[in-house]
Amino acid sequence: MARILGGIAVSHTPTIGFAVDHHKQQDPAWSPIFQSFEPLQRWLDEKKPDALVYIFNDHVTAFFFDHYSTFTLGIDKEYGVADEGGGPRNLPPVKGDAALSRHIGASLMADEFDMSFFMNKKLDHGLFSPLSALLPWQQEEGWPTRVIPLQIGVLQFPVPSAKRCYKLGQALRRAIESYPEDIDVAIVATGGLSHQVHGERCGFNNTDWDAQFVDMLVNDPEKLTEMTISEYATLGGMEGSEVIMWLVMRGALSANVTETWRDYYLPSMTGIATLILENNARTPPVDTLARHRQHMALQLAGVDNLPGTYPFTHERSLNGLRLNNFLHKLTQPTWRQRFLSAPQALYEEAGLSEEEQRLLTERDWRGLIQYGASFFLLEKMGAVVGVSNLHIYAAMRGQTLEEFQKTRNQQVTYSVAGSR
Repeated sequence: MARILGGIAVSHTPTIGFAVDHHKQQDPAWSPIFQSFEPLQRWLDEKKPDALVYIFNDHVTAFFFDHYSTFTLGIDKEYGVADEGGGPRNLPPVKGDAALSRHIGASLMADEFDMSFFMNKKLDHGLFSPLSALLPWQQEEGWPTRVIPLQIGVLQFPVPSAKRCYKLGQALRRAIESYPEDIDVAIVATGGLSHQVHGERCGFNNTDWDAQFVDMLVNDPEKLTEMTISEYATLGGMEGSEVIMWLVMRGALSANVTETWRDYYLPSMTGIATLILENNARTPPVDTLARHRQHMALQLAGVDNLPGTYPFTHERSLNGLRLNNFLHKLTQPTWRQRFLSAPQALYEEAGLSEEEQRLLTERDWRGLIQYGASFFLLEKMGAVVGVSNLHIYAAMRGQTLEEFQKTRNQQVTYSVAGSR
């Protein structure tokens, strides 16, 4: 069973990453930040968590407003550093734990959180700014632990309420503790504290509220869930209302926690806080975690007994990501023209494996499904190469079109190809 060691809360202002990159750790204006981080570094070095569940928000870098999700969980094996306008920071990518991510995602969905999931995205200062001050890293060796990124959409309104974030944390606890592997996990919440970076109120801070918020987070978090986003913005600035993300971390811990560190520094625009809470979880006399795993498995129970059925799970999606990305690009006119005229060069450009190339070249529709392709991308390839959906359906069953049509009420063909 996975264990939650405790929670860390930190600000994620780009100030921190800037100071790291420009070696300002000893500069009088910046050194209080890094002195505040030292106990967090020691705690992580002592506890050596196998994974960090890392709660942050993206700053319109990897996630744009054309498709903006509320709760978004990373399910990839690795996450690189995003370019935020001046080139990416010189940091190594951080490793993920895809199996733990999948388990957490399945648990949250079973608990009726309508999650989004992401792969193949690079992440910005919301994650990497504090991480570069929390953990030692080497360009070649990377980071000492894995990261499960949980992105909260707090920039485009409406955003989740403080209460919903706290409930997400409670569900996150069930998710982590029900993971059957013997690992230690720490929860990291980032964001805040008081600040506003837009409009005539730009530069607003409220140090009294910052201190009160942290005290209530430790000792009376449910009272914080009764506040509205407007009240958070009034007290801590519009962008400072992102501190609701700290309630996800707090909700994932036991009701009673041990506070081992707290500090605060306001150098310029954002109140920078650091906090360590150690978990005081108790084990009940009945196996509630096994019951929760059964709850998680309920919706797909028995599907594995259906012959010729391949649910498009997160595992299949991640394993087939390169192939599915190639197929998705067939929605672009230039890509599909190149696919028809010079497929081998396109295969090599996309870095497809020999097996993936063979499956595409042979139009092995059933083999592609078994490999991990989504059918709804295969029908796009069918439209490009002039093969109807019905031909693909027949091939799935190992039949000719004529044989398959005999099993249908009407003998028609169709595809998703446009009128041209």
